[in-house]
Amino acid sequence: MVQGKVFFTFTEIIFTQTKVDIIRPTFILNEKICRRNIRQMTQKAKKNNLIFRPHFKTHQSETIGNWCKETGVNKITVSSVQMAEYFANAGWTDILIAFPVNLPEIGQINNLLQKVKLHLLVESDYSTNYLNKNLAGKTGIYIKIDTGYHRTGIASNNFNEIKKILKIIRNSGNLEFTGLLTHAGHSYNCKSKEEIIKNHDDSINQLKIIKNYFYRDFPDAIISIGDTPSCSIARDFDGTDEIRPGNFIFYDVMQSYLGSCKVNDIAVALACPIVAKHPERNEIVIYGGAVHLSKEFVLNNKKEKVYGLVVKLNQNGWSEPLSDSWVSNLSQEHGIIKVSKNKKLFESLNIGEIVGLLPVHSCLAANLVNNYKTINGDIINKL
Repeated sequence: MVQGKVFFTFTEIIFTQTKVDIIRPTFILNEKICRRNIRQMTQKAKKNNLIFRPHFKTHQSETIGNWCKETGVNKITVSSVQMAEYFANAGWTDILIAFPVNLPEIGQINNLLQKVKLHLLVESDYSTNYLNKNLAGKTGIYIKIDTGYHRTGIASNNFNEIKKILKIIRNSGNLEFTGLLTHAGHSYNCKSKEEIIKNHDDSINQLKIIKNYFYRDFPDAIISIGDTPSCSIARDFDGTDEIRPGNFIFYDVMQSYLGSCKVNDIAVALACPIVAKHPERNEIVIYGGAVHLSKEFVLNNKKEKVYGLVVKLNQNGWSEPLSDSWVSNLSQEHGIIKVSKNKKLFESLNIGEIVGLLPVHSCLAANLVNNYKTINGDIINKL
């Protein structure tokens, strides 16, 4: 451990019981909050008679996946073939790769088919036809529908393209139509809970129209939705069969701004050493930048960019966000904490001490680290 008096005392105060040493940016996980988030979303799915297929791209961890399994989860979503392989090796047997199928990985996909019940995502007759000719076994197929996000997917009114895909599936020996899938990512641009609910309802209605149109030929096709804001806020899931939220497991500052969660539902924080102070600018420099947090931001009430909220670490995790302070800028390794006009707060944060930052987007921040450290000092590995 570094023997600087202030630094040594601060870290020992934070983690008195476990002697956790933090000397560089470290991703801290509050297991209690994380498990609570899992339990609450699982219960919501059960209450609404929904298939719960959580997206594991947020945590990417076998251990955290097992926490989900303990609540009864037996189907999962991932975002890549590599991630599917990781969780297949961890014992998961029903996996959806919710990313437009990457045809060059057909060899790895066929290997996965020998281990798990696999579901793939298509949005063109070209990819569907390729899978029909090259898959080595039966595979579930979801059709990706664009309900307003406009990232990718078939426009919900493009029945001709959907017909082409379904015709290939109908005549295939290996392709099995699972259902219609959307990610209403435009919910992240909403300004209120009411707007999120409106987008949620509109997305489901678009999928219901498609399902009803093809119901005679595919009566068992399901409707699957996946964005965390909608899954967290909505109460009405009429017409929906499956939900696939991922960010809910950690939540983050963006989700708290949207109203998907409260700040005390955020289960992760980045612990960062203070390396410099600039009183003339009321700025504190930390070791923790874009390579640790990403460059996602939200706007505060004054329309200033916020790259993270500042908390003080303690034995139970961390405090509520400190008022009059926020991460105002990031470069590769540097982070800048702006302390508005609170002189007492500025003076209380000393060089060598560790502060915590609540991430704006936990999925991206978590993807940038190799493992998590719990507040008890345990190391949780990830993909």
